[in-house]
Amino acid sequence: MNIENIRQPFIEKFPGDFSGNTMQRNTPKILFATVATVGFDHPELIVFNEKLSEEIGLGKFNENDLYFLAATHLPDYIKTYSTAYAGHQFGNWAGQLGDGRAIFAGEITNDFGKTTEIQWKGAGATPYSRHADGRAVLRSSVREYLMSEAMFHLQIPTTRALSLCLTGESVVRDIMYSGNPQEEKGAVVIRTAESFLRFGHFELISAQKEYDTLKNLADYTIENYFTDIKLSNEDKYKEFFNEVSKRTADLMVEWFRVGFVHGVMNTDNMSVLGLTIDYGPFSMMDEYDLNFTPNTTDLPGRRYAFGKQGQISQWNLWQLANALFPLIKDERFLEEALNNYGTYFWKKHDEMLCRKFGFDDLRKEDEEFFTNWQGLMHELQLDYTLFFNELEKSHNEEDVNFSAVSYSILDESAMSKLNHFMSAYQKRLSENNISRSESLELMKKSNPKFILRNYLLYECIEEINNGNNDMLKKLTQALENPYEEIFPEFSVKRPSGYDDVSGCSMLSCSS
Repeated sequence: MNIENIRQPFIEKFPGDFSGNTMQRNTPKILFATVATVGFDHPELIVFNEKLSEEIGLGKFNENDLYFLAATHLPDYIKTYSTAYAGHQFGNWAGQLGDGRAIFAGEITNDFGKTTEIQWKGAGATPYSRHADGRAVLRSSVREYLMSEAMFHLQIPTTRALSLCLTGESVVRDIMYSGNPQEEKGAVVIRTAESFLRFGHFELISAQKEYDTLKNLADYTIENYFTDIKLSNEDKYKEFFNEVSKRTADLMVEWFRVGFVHGVMNTDNMSVLGLTIDYGPFSMMDEYDLNFTPNTTDLPGRRYAFGKQGQISQWNLWQLANALFPLIKDERFLEEALNNYGTYFWKKHDEMLCRKFGFDDLRKEDEEFFTNWQGLMHELQLDYTLFFNELEKSHNEEDVNFSAVSYSILDESAMSKLNHFMSAYQKRLSENNISRSESLELMKKSNPKFILRNYLLYECIEEINNGNNDMLKKLTQALENPYEEIFPEFSVKRPSGYDDVSGCSMLSCSS
């Protein structure tokens, strides 16, 4: 790989701590601290994403690259560092946070001039590890590697994964915070993104009243990642906030489209580029439930439940607006922008639902149709993804079997309600100004055949722990083709045996 082309412009641009001291502490008035990776004596490569490597400019893998992938024996010209940020966690100001398990290699530029940031997760402690060891376990690393790639192939903005290695170490974790810590295999994953800048980076510097650094950070972000905004424009920070808001709303709509639940939407887990970032206690939704949260830490309030992700993203944008106020200095503008967010989000959300149902455009009466549909889905515990797969069959005049996609027993009353829904659906389709084949195409592009369910990840992790990578290979092939049914055995509802298994239904933030 072409690691000699990796550069660190971020640490050349902003104030930082160059001591290399990993003692966990506050580091006021800076945006990063240099840290060394811990290094692992016996790393083992599990999977390498060669397509991504070549796309971002690193090129092909050879055996000597294992040490770079495992953050071991790094060359002197790579000055590794972690960034400082703050955030609101579960609605409360948490102060300084930062990259507790992430260490940056820097960024690389491909032949087309596109830059990509590269970081290890699980390569050692940083000043921001908050009394933790900076390591990662195989379980959470497999989940992040596969899910970030699954989201990319679902065409959803996301960070991506380059590699996954065993470290050869054991790491102690209490998976459910139940007072029962156990040893698990350690792992390190490399993840990439155009940028990992978060709402929290701006919150930290603004809270410390380091307004010159705040301005420099905003200008740097605009210049490098929002190139349609002219730095010479006096309204550039307003345009920046509007664009962040738009990207955030668009991302939330995409999460709703495929049934993705992030699980921990703190402001420090929000990307200013509108990327899905930090895969922890996430889940793809099985049975449709607006109140579903996969995160045990989110109970009983369910702040980050599936149906609340739109409003929480708006709340998080309020916090970003507060952080940017010293640059924007226009309270009315920010209030209007945030009030308009809801209007924009719901319009995009309902247009997305139209495409999932194969409707040509959004009509006023569709709101009632969607509300009735949501109630039916929840009452009958219908699988979100499989429901739409069954619905597509009706366009081909195939038999539709909703019993196969329900997590409850559908009695005569339930079937009557479904028949009534199907009549309403067919009536709405008859009002389309597009053909049945065009309607079906809309549905096929909007509704995946394969989603990476938690029980599949659980089975895959168990197999890798036992030295078998066969399921990893199958899941990788399936997630790379989510709008096709490559493996029919994966396109089924969650088996009942996994209903109460830790890591399948509910997860903790350590997952």
